Amino acid sequence: MKIALIGTGKMGSAIEKLALSQGHEILYKINEHSLNLLHPEYLSKADIAIEFTSPDAAVNNLRSCLIAGVPVVCGSTGWQSQYELIASEFIEQNGTLFYASNFSIGVNLLFELNRLLSGWMSKLPEYSVSITEVHHLQKLDKPSGTAVTIANDIIKYDLNYEKWVLEENNIPKNKAFVPIEALRAQDVVGIHTINWKSAVDKITMHHEAYSREGFAAGVFLAALWLKNKKGVFTMKDLLFQS
Repeated sequence: MKIALIGTGKMGSAIEKLALSQGHEILYKINEHSLNLLHPEYLSKADIAIEFTSPDAAVNNLRSCLIAGVPVVCGSTGWQSQYELIASEFIEQNGTLFYASNFSIGVNLLFELNRLLSGWMSKLPEYSVSITEVHHLQKLDKPSGTAVTIANDIIKYDLNYEKWVLEENNIPKNKAFVPIEALRAQDVVGIHTINWKSAVDKITMHHEAYSREGFAAGVFLAALWLKNKKGVFTMKDLLFQS
């Protein structure tokens, strides 16, 4: 594949390393110093774009890919409030978008388990839920996109919850709120923990990433799966749809 790599940070570097090891070509490496390469004249030469940037840049980058007619795999987080708008634009204009807040296979299995357990917990209000996420000091969005996905799925499947809150915002505790604790530490790739507690016991689901190689492998799994497809897709389509 000829790849336009949009974003040259930690994930971009991991993706570049894996791409080259598998014989793919990095056609462009695009960052804030080379935004001219987002022009359709350049992007249209790529087989696929892989986008890992910042919350502020992601939406414009995705629209550039749509205009250029290049399929895009996106892992940027922090822009989910605009996801439905961007997804509708890709569908209306016959584009191709694959989005995931986390490309780890293990995390996406955690997502599916979380959906199942949240549905069961809807009938067990004696259990209360909390989420903790830990990431490296350079991570820009807080809480992580993965934690937001977990929280939104809890709200969707457990009718006892209405919204999620970031604990540091000093919002008064409310049984209808899903609290998220977001911690930052040196050299942590990503840790997510979901706790369901009652007066008599606790159920914990936990995922810890040891390196970014698992994320990069998921990105390429998505990129290869996306070939000849039109529409908007997620890891749930890739992993759980027959």
